[in-house]
Amino acid sequence: MELNNLLRENIKNLKPYSSARDEYSGDAMVFLDANENPFNEPYNRYPDPLQRLVKEKIAVLKKVGSENIFLGNGSDEPIDLLIRAFCEPGKENVVTIDPTYGMYKVAADISGVELRKVSLTEDFQLNINDILGETDKNTKLIFLCSPNNPTGNSLKKEAMLELANQFEGLVIVDEAYIDFAPGKTLLGELEHYPNLIILQTFSKAWGMAGIRLGMAFGSIELISILNKIKYPYNLNILTQEKAMELLNKKVTVQKWVKLLMAERDKMEKLLAEFPFVVKVYPSDANFLLVKMYDARGIYNYLVEEGIIVRDRSKVHLCNESLRITIGKSEENENLLSALKKLI
Repeated sequence: MELNNLLRENIKNLKPYSSARDEYSGDAMVFLDANENPFNEPYNRYPDPLQRLVKEKIAVLKKVGSENIFLGNGSDEPIDLLIRAFCEPGKENVVTIDPTYGMYKVAADISGVELRKVSLTEDFQLNINDILGETDKNTKLIFLCSPNNPTGNSLKKEAMLELANQFEGLVIVDEAYIDFAPGKTLLGELEHYPNLIILQTFSKAWGMAGIRLGMAFGSIELISILNKIKYPYNLNILTQEKAMELLNKKVTVQKWVKLLMAERDKMEKLLAEFPFVVKVYPSDANFLLVKMYDARGIYNYLVEEGIIVRDRSKVHLCNESLRITIGKSEENENLLSALKKLI
C-alpha cells in the first residue's frame, strides 16, 4: 500500500504551519520568540505541540515507539483528521459497521463525505464479504470499533486482520474500551499491517474523560500526516500535566479496571434475573447492553428515580435495549433497587 496515493492532493501539497515551538523546542534562559506574556508561569507559555514527554510515557506503557503515537483532543480529533486527510468531499467515501459509535458518521457528514453502513451479524460480528462488497475505488477508510459501542462485544481479531489484509485503503480500529478486554488489542499487529490505525482513549479506564485526550497509533508515515494537518497546539498544558500525573499511577488504574470488571460480571448475572429482562449481552467494555420488555418505559421510570442510562432501542439490532454503564458498587445497587420496585 502506497499511503501517498491515498492522500488528497491538497494535503500532499500542504505546507503546515510552523509554530515557534516547532522551530525551537530545547532549553533556553530567555524565550522572546512567540509573543507570549512573560508573567504567570508556566501557563504563559505555549505547550509542546508534539507532546513529547507524554508520548514517551505512553510509548513505554503501550510498548510502541513514541514516533508511532498521535495525541488528540479526544479520539474524535484523529477520526476527523483521518477523514479530512484522505477523503475528497463529494467524491470519496468511508465504510463503517452498524451499529457502532456515532461520531464516525458525524465527522464524515461535516466533511461532506459519504458514509456507508454495513450491518453486523445477529451476534454482532463482522461479515467481511458484505463490508468489502460495499467498498469501491473511492472508498478510503473502514471504521471498526472493538469492543464495539453500543453492543459491548469484541470483534474477532482474525476477521479484522483479514479485512486489513484485503482492503487497499486504511482500516481504523477504535479500541476505546480495550482496557476492559485484556489481550484483545491489535497494537502488536501494527508493524505487520501498514494500513492499520488503532485508536485508544484516556476517557474510559483511565477516568479522564474531562481532559479530552485520545491516542492514535500507526506507522511513522501516517502519524506524520496527522501531525501535519492538526492545529499547532491541539493539547493544552493542563491536559498534558494531568495526563503525566495519571500515567504515573498505573497501579491505581489497574485496580479501577479490576473493580469495574468484577462489577460488570456481577451486574450481568443480577440483571438477567429480572422478569422483564430478555437478554443481557456479553460485554468486554465498561457497560452492558440489556434487552428488555418496554425498554423506553423502563428508561423513563429510571429518569424519574434520578438514574440515567442510555436508551438504544432505536439503534439497528438493538431494539428494546438499554445501555447501562457500570458504576461504583453503590451506584449499581441503586439501579438494582430501583428495578426491583418494578417487579
